[in-house]
Amino acid sequence: MKRRKLCALMLVASMAAGILGGCGDGDAQTTAGNEGGTEVPAEGSSASGDVVELTFYNADGQEDPWTDPVALALTEATGVKLKTEYPVSSDDQKVALMIAEQNYPDMIYAKGDAGALIDAGALIDMSDLIDEYGPNIKKLYGDEYEKLRYSADDPSIYQLSSYAVGGEVYKTSGTAQLQWDVLKENNYEYPKTLDELETMLKDYIAAHPTTEDGLDTIGFTLSASDWHWMITVGNPAGFIADGAPDNGQWLVDENNTAMYKFRSEKEREYFRWMCRMYNEGILDPEFATQTHEDYIAKIASGRVLALFDTDWDYADGEKVLKADGKYGKTYAPLPLTMDADTKAPSLMYQGLTTGYGIGITTSCEDPVAAIKYLDYICSDEGQVLVQWGIEDVNYFIDDEGHRYRTEEEVKYATEDKDYSKKTGVGFHNYPFPYYGDGTVDATGSTYTTKSRESVKADYDEEQNAACDAWGVELLVDIFPQADEFETPDFSPIWAYAKPTEFDEIANQLDEIAWSSLISCIIGPEEDFDASYDKMIADLEGAGMADAEQMLTDIIAEKVGGAQ
Repeated sequence: MKRRKLCALMLVASMAAGILGGCGDGDAQTTAGNEGGTEVPAEGSSASGDVVELTFYNADGQEDPWTDPVALALTEATGVKLKTEYPVSSDDQKVALMIAEQNYPDMIYAKGDAGALIDAGALIDMSDLIDEYGPNIKKLYGDEYEKLRYSADDPSIYQLSSYAVGGEVYKTSGTAQLQWDVLKENNYEYPKTLDELETMLKDYIAAHPTTEDGLDTIGFTLSASDWHWMITVGNPAGFIADGAPDNGQWLVDENNTAMYKFRSEKEREYFRWMCRMYNEGILDPEFATQTHEDYIAKIASGRVLALFDTDWDYADGEKVLKADGKYGKTYAPLPLTMDADTKAPSLMYQGLTTGYGIGITTSCEDPVAAIKYLDYICSDEGQVLVQWGIEDVNYFIDDEGHRYRTEEEVKYATEDKDYSKKTGVGFHNYPFPYYGDGTVDATGSTYTTKSRESVKADYDEEQNAACDAWGVELLVDIFPQADEFETPDFSPIWAYAKPTEFDEIANQLDEIAWSSLISCIIGPEEDFDASYDKMIADLEGAGMADAEQMLTDIIAEKVGGAQ
């Protein structure tokens, strides 16, 4: 039976339905050209002369006038033009309003709100449409196609995943990060365990108590005054202590049994280490109260030796350092774990990420046009178009039949912040389905422009020097490789669309853990166990066991639905 929450049904029943007519034909418009000389269709036209305009809400989107060369080529190939809506602020409640009014766009990417849409009956089951019109969809997802099904009880396909299918990892920020200057002082011997990292930090601080600017050197800092605590406090604990992949705040054992991860004894020891580092002055005393802007500013000053973060979160600080030519103060990605028996999971493939994806809504009057558009995006031709752009403009074919970009195009793509908007290259691929980096088509060319060669070409002097010292081609080569891990039966937990009652408990657990872990870290070392025990008791009182059982059941349903 399809899962529908009582609250959603009551809400829908109490509101007047407003049907959004979003699949009507667009009006023909005047001919538009292309700077590169390649013929593209007139805006609002197609080979057949008929264009279907589909409304699309993209929760991660931005303004898209649908006038760039790739957009026009998509319309020429599919007869579809997208009219994109997107959030206007970080607290946008657009999806909740859609549900209340039963007024939806034709297609939607709702991120974490997809579960609410499914509860409200807003997304159609695409299974039959894919069977009839989606051969490329099936080809792209391959052996993981069945993972798209919602559950064993409800085998509907409500969304196509917005995350890479397969591929390789050429770049990672690892489980922790350490300044290149610290590594160079240790002859590029990188720390593999917390004890080794601690020794390096203390030795470097002793030798360099202040920066050239006279600022006190900080061993490491965290961003914990807002939601970033999950990124710098919560996530690293699972990676480093348990060697666990990213499943949010959850661990899943070999029997697919879920556990709220801060119950882990190894994570208790990780936070005990954090407490000691705080009391010894190695952990920034301001970590719990500083804003994220303060955190980035400290990184940009060059005074923070190590981080427990991910690159997209601290990138703004590194940009300042690079602009100042202080590459030695930027960060090396590390496969750091708590002990030698734990393996860093940074390159592990967790399987297809489901729960965040593109769906077709019940308001769409032409779902066939929508599924055909999605199928084209999944085709080899569509993948090349959105990833590489226009042939003989953005890329060329060499004598062996492989795609390549000129140095000028790579420079344009790298240095012009508006490159994607102007050319359309890379602007229309996410959040639609795509092959992972390194996956090749029938010509032997990769579907994406990223390769080992392209990543290596982007390395700066510090990164190249480290690779030479380590005798590797890429920085990721020092990490445990993907083939050393088994792919789980289930998709990454953080992305699953979960029941409202689960989310309510999980949110309360996270609130408790957030404040309690900070208290554990900043308290006296002799009080650590008492503080940690109190946190566990508070979590148990908030329904931790119920949430663990619910999530275990959800995983069983998901795995059953993928069989």
